[in-house]
Parts: sequence; C-alpha cells; structure tokens
Amino acid sequence: MNSSSSNEFFKDQVLGHPAGLFVLFFTEMWERFSYYGMRAILVIFLISTFDKGGWEWTTERAMGLYGTYTMGVYLTPVLGGLLADKLLGYRWAVIIGAFIMTLGHASMAFETELFLYIGLGCLIVGNGLFKPNMTSMISHLYKDHPEKKDGAYSIFYMGVNAGAFLGIMLCGYIR
Repeated sequence: MNSSSSNEFFKDQVLGHPAGLFVLFFTEMWERFSYYGMRAILVIFLISTFDKGGWEWTTERAMGLYGTYTMGVYLTPVLGGLLADKLLGYRWAVIIGAFIMTLGHASMAFETELFLYIGLGCLIVGNGLFKPNMTSMISHLYKDHPEKKDGAYSIFYMGVNAGAFLGIMLCGYIR
C-alpha cells in the first residue's frame, strides 16, 4: 500500500479512525435503540387495558408474539448475510435493511393488528439484512489497516451498547 492511499484513509478522522466508522457507530446505535426499545414496550402495550392505551391481549398471546419477533430477529441475519455475500453486497444490504425497518416502524403508527404484524415483519426482515452486514462493513473498511481494526470494533460496540441502554431506558420511560 502506498502512503497516499493510507493518508486518504485517514483524511477525515475522529479519534484516529476514519469518519465513516462513526457513521456506522450511530447507525448501529439507532438500530439497537429500535430493537431494545421495542423489547421494552411491546408486551406492556399489548397487555395494557384500553384506557391505558393498550390492546388488552392475554399475557400468553403477547408473549407468544414477542417470542416470535425475537426469534425472527435472531434467525434472519443468517439469510441477510447470505444475500449480501451472494447478491446485494454489504452496503446495499444495510441500506435496504434500514429502509425496511423504517417502513416497519411507520406501519405500526396505524394502530391495527394487521399493521402491527406488518411492522414487526418488516423489522425482522430489515434487521436480517442490516445486522450481519454492519460488522462486515467495518472489516472491509479496515482491510488495509488491520492494526486499527480492534479499536474500531471497540468503538462500534460502544454504539451497540449505548443504543441498547438508551432504547430500554428512554422507551420504557416515555411509555
């Protein structure tokens, strides 16, 4: 690698890393905010009474939906990773996944059972495309700078943890 491409890599940097890492940091942070925020309020919303804004589902039914949602979120990244590797590429998989997750949240603004299922389905599919490919993007970003990769993943996973923490705290509090 010549020094000009190395200098280009660190042209726009923050904390000694390329600025693109922090785009990935905040993107993943908001995705985790979405997931953990949904985990914090989904069952509570479904089992709450109508006068408290809920749908008065039974606990068993609400927990069944929650379990199905969680299962889907953890299983679909296998397919999303394969699609990215074979067809879409990491970048497009992340963009399409983020767009589908946005549609999922938007659809849940229509307070009907059908749109709840559509929204959760979109969140599952979007997460499947999004989740496995973010870390692959970091690996690709640092392919010519392996000595910086460990620090990059540490910074990236701080975003994951911040999003999880904020999602649970803020969504639970606002609810």
